[in-house]
Amino acid sequence: MKLRRLGEEGLLSRLLPSLQTRKEVIMGAGDDCAVVLSSRSGTVGLLKTDCVVEKVHFESLAEPAAVGWKAMMRPLSDFAAMSGLPEFALVTLIVSARRSASWIKKLYRGLQRAAARFDVSVVGGETSSTRGPAVISVSVVGFAEKERWISRRGGKAGDDLFVTGRLGGSRAGKHLRFVPRIEESRWLTKNFPIHAMIDLSDGLGADLPRLARASKVGFKVDVERLPLNPGCQIAHAISDGEDYELLFAVSHRHRKRLSRSWRTKFPKLLLTRIGQLVPQSAIRNLQLPRGYVHFT
Repeated sequence: MKLRRLGEEGLLSRLLPSLQTRKEVIMGAGDDCAVVLSSRSGTVGLLKTDCVVEKVHFESLAEPAAVGWKAMMRPLSDFAAMSGLPEFALVTLIVSARRSASWIKKLYRGLQRAAARFDVSVVGGETSSTRGPAVISVSVVGFAEKERWISRRGGKAGDDLFVTGRLGGSRAGKHLRFVPRIEESRWLTKNFPIHAMIDLSDGLGADLPRLARASKVGFKVDVERLPLNPGCQIAHAISDGEDYELLFAVSHRHRKRLSRSWRTKFPKLLLTRIGQLVPQSAIRNLQLPRGYVHFT
């Protein structure tokens, strides 16, 4: 079967069950980061790798420093989704021999600037040539406290669904200059019992169903309440992808205190309740259009 027909979710469903894991693995593939035992007292280790591909994640004429920024920030956004703190990064660079050295230098300037934003040290990597488009892959290692790390799997029927910031607009360049919500995520898990969380990299229409499936619940969304970036419509907020905002589930008991405390802590950043999780047998949500789909 061709990947175009199988799709990313179908491919992963065939690959992941066959992966062998050691006893030190707390949670393997299938979430925003892998979670493993840590030698550091009271913590777990987090691992993540991600990549950007020319003509898929960035245009050939994009500013190379902005490409480097995005390449580093993508895996860091996954750390935000799990309330983790990144520490070290490895960068793999695959480019054509015809690419200029100045382009590479500017790319690394963006990588290093993004890493410094969250005190991440780039400690190595790999380079290789290709006759095809450029690929930049970044792997990140870090940690989270045992009582603070969050997965997609803990959502409960009745939980409120909240999203940070505004959605849509990645095609206008937002995807090259976003900042992962690590600070906001850390504040959330310090002050509230967050049940499940994910970052919106493939769009609400792809990532919300992933969170619901992992938590074995359904969901309802009021699409009229979605916070939109200027010039965007609801369809953009659902399907464009690359918002890199946080979507999380928390008990409705905390709704008022969360909203009030958020406005005090982050007065310039929206927090919007967009719906709730419901029992799997009582899914009443409007079928969301798909978000970004790989292998189409």
